[in-house]
Order: sequence, then C-alpha cells, then structure tokens
Amino acid sequence: MQDRTIAVLVPCHNESLTITAVVKGFQSALPDATVYVFDNNSSDETVLRARAAGAIVNNVREQGKGNVIRRMFADIEADIYVLVDGDDTYDASVASVLVNELTSKGLDMVVGCRRSDHNAAYRPGHRFGNKLLTSCVATLFGRQLTDMLSGYRVFSRRFVKSFPAHAAGFETETELTIHALELRMPVAEIDTVYRARPAGSTSKLNTYRDGLRILLTIGRLYKAEKPLPFFASGFIVCIFVALVLAVPLLVTYLETGLVPRLPTALLCASITLFGMLLLTCGLVLDIVTRGRTETRRLAYLSIPGSWRIHSND
Repeated sequence: MQDRTIAVLVPCHNESLTITAVVKGFQSALPDATVYVFDNNSSDETVLRARAAGAIVNNVREQGKGNVIRRMFADIEADIYVLVDGDDTYDASVASVLVNELTSKGLDMVVGCRRSDHNAAYRPGHRFGNKLLTSCVATLFGRQLTDMLSGYRVFSRRFVKSFPAHAAGFETETELTIHALELRMPVAEIDTVYRARPAGSTSKLNTYRDGLRILLTIGRLYKAEKPLPFFASGFIVCIFVALVLAVPLLVTYLETGLVPRLPTALLCASITLFGMLLLTCGLVLDIVTRGRTETRRLAYLSIPGSWRIHSND
C-alpha cells in the first residue's frame, strides 16, 4: 500500500465527544492515510477538536449525510477511500484489514459488518430494520450483503468516482450498496466490532422516519434500475383485477347474450388498457435503463484501477 494514497472520510454532525478518538484511532491504524472530517453544520466543538487532532476539516452546508458523502467523493482525490462515521462506534484497528482485503483481491468495496452483543450499541429495532431492508434489496436485486446499512466501508477510486450520489440523508448507504450490485462490482464483507456510543453522545438516526426513507429509496431505485419487472407487476395486477370483474359479465353474456352492467364492462376495458400502458412504459424504460447502465459501466471502466494483476511468469 506504500504507493497508494489513502483517504479516511469522516462525516460529522455534533460529534465533539467522539471525533478526537476517531481521528486519533485512524491515524494510528493507517499512519500513511490522510484523515478528512467533513462537518455538517455542527453547533458544538466538533470542528475545533477535529483540527486539534490533526484532521483536515471541510464544511458542508446542505444538511444530511448523503449530501456530505456527495461532497466528499467529489472533492477528495485518493486511490483508496475509508468511510467511517464520527461517533466512535466502529473499530479503527481493523481498517488495515479492510484495506488489505480491497487491494489484495482487487475489490471495489469492502463492508465492515457490525457485530455486537450489547443492545445499547445495536438496538433491536435497528437490527430488525437492517435485516428487513437487507432482505428487500436481496429479493429485488438478486444479491445480498449481510449489513447493508453499515457506515464503515472501504472503496476503490473507481467506485467513488462513478457513484452518482443522489441521496440526501441516511439512505445513502442503500445507494452505495445498490450501486455496487447493479454494476456487478466485486465486493466483500468483514466482521467488525460495533461499540455503544459514549455517555452523552446521541444517535442522529430516527428508527421509523429514516427507516421509511430508506424503504422508499429502495422502491425508487428498483423502479429506476429495473423498470420492466416494476411496471410488469402493475400490469399483472391490472389484468388480474380486470379478469375478476369480467368473469361474471362473461358468464351472463354466454347465458343471455346481453351485457347488463355496461359500466363494469367499461371499467374492465379501462383497467386492461391501463395495464397495457404500464407494460409499454416498462418495456421502453427498460431499454433506456440498459443504455444508462452501459454508460455508467463505461464511466467506471474509464477510471484506472488502484492495482494491477501480474502474471506468474
């Protein structure tokens, strides 16, 4: 790793109690790395303590973790990126292990999977929500990560510079995961210890509000990345409803030759036409999405990798 630059990226909002330990921990674990703290409108001494600890500090005005990560990925130039939260819940000592996994196996993302036996560190509600959302992504996108919402990750330059970064808040981890899955990037996971926040430090994550936003993000990305199955499901529902309504009409027509419930017949026809319209939208958007995916793939391939594969000769 001596010929590769490493950037440790720490998004922060009111983490004055923990930021010094985070900066010092990663400086010790990765002595050749540069630690960048991007502060997001903190009202405490986060900025002062980060600078005092030796970090390079930048400010991001747009509130939200996704906005901070977008700015980080745009501004910082490095070969390897280590992303970690500023709450001192992640184990800095395994950073070199994560980086070595990325470089030795030619990966684009390594996720630090949280492992903790303490409810104070990893609350049951968050644990259940993580499993539920991770299962949704696995079902919709066909591949699964154990801890989709982990805030401790290592990326290649290719990943960072090809990441579109649309999210504004905590749903950014979902975007990071789906970006890797959709471009079929090589990824890995390594278990890491997840600690409880120190006394006086509070989480910025709202279980229900942010959980709903993440779920909506999954749905939005599914529609954007897989429009044909998304709209085809609507087509199937419409045809099913139309058939349920049309069967009694068909039976009556075969028996009497009459259609006594004309409004119902018109409703069946309208629902069928709407379903066909959904299917047509899915087919058209599927072609557009394939072209967009190819463009993203070419953008990803245009960025040189941080390693080279050598022959055994």
